[in-house]
Amino acid sequence: MRAKTKTVAMLALPGVQLLDVSGPLDVFAEANAQAGREVYRLWIVAAQAGPLASSSGARLLPDRVIGRDADEPIDTLLVAGRPNAAELPSDRRLIDWLRLRAPKTRRYGSVCSGAFLLAAAGLLDGRRATTHWAVAAQLAQRFPRVAVEADAIQVRDGPVRTAAGVTAGLDLALALVEEDLGRDLAMRVASQLVMFFKRPGGQLQFSRGGDAVPAGRAALQELQRWIAAHPALDHSVARLAERMGLSPRHFSRLFRAEVGVSPASWVEQARVGAARQRLEQGREAPKQVAAHCGFSDADALRRAFARQVGVTPADYRKRFAGGAA
Repeated sequence: MRAKTKTVAMLALPGVQLLDVSGPLDVFAEANAQAGREVYRLWIVAAQAGPLASSSGARLLPDRVIGRDADEPIDTLLVAGRPNAAELPSDRRLIDWLRLRAPKTRRYGSVCSGAFLLAAAGLLDGRRATTHWAVAAQLAQRFPRVAVEADAIQVRDGPVRTAAGVTAGLDLALALVEEDLGRDLAMRVASQLVMFFKRPGGQLQFSRGGDAVPAGRAALQELQRWIAAHPALDHSVARLAERMGLSPRHFSRLFRAEVGVSPASWVEQARVGAARQRLEQGREAPKQVAAHCGFSDADALRRAFARQVGVTPADYRKRFAGGAA
């Protein structure tokens, strides 16, 4: 007996990032093509009727409007993200609709900053979730009942499925196809769309959120800029305190109080940032990068890189090096 068609509804708000919507929907559409039948019925749902302007200026025409004709059964409900979603006030009408509809679906989730709308509706409370690396800390701070996994490309927790920024929506949709139709068909979809079946590494490899940024009083910021400009030098607490004219103990307390991390942590971040730049240039092996960036050897670089970026220096170089590689 042929399975019933599953309705996938993508909730899109004004200013939505187009790829958050079109990427996942194209994955589901390709699954239909590979299956040779309409496994998925695809809807774009909006709060109001009429064309919906995306962040790029392209317009979407919603298939359903909440409160009017979006009350039909939904199998999978996803919320697309939009730029600056973390700063925008939540729409009470959308929150109420999500609270009503999401529990009635088989599964629900979000792409990118769409997680903020789910969290505001209380639908992520007590759940693990992810969002774009640039706003992960804001999501965790604003909604402390959500266990935010900042490095994850996608997270599955019970009926909830959340994805990191933008293109991770394709990864999420492909995982849903695999859940429904099996690995073989999902792999055919990935092959046809020229995408990873399982993307290597997490999203922190794309992040610049962990870069060392000068903070604190002017003298401390000057010291931090000097460290970043000379990553290979000896930046022990004793040496840095001497440069500031302070005792090591007083310097450590002052640095942590004003910068928010220990001197050693900031130095590691600065060195990893310098290493990323050299690896992106693609002209040096990790061993050479380690020597130029203040690491004792390639193993020390690899350990620090894994902590800060989530992948090895060699893998990072393969993925992000320019034409010189």
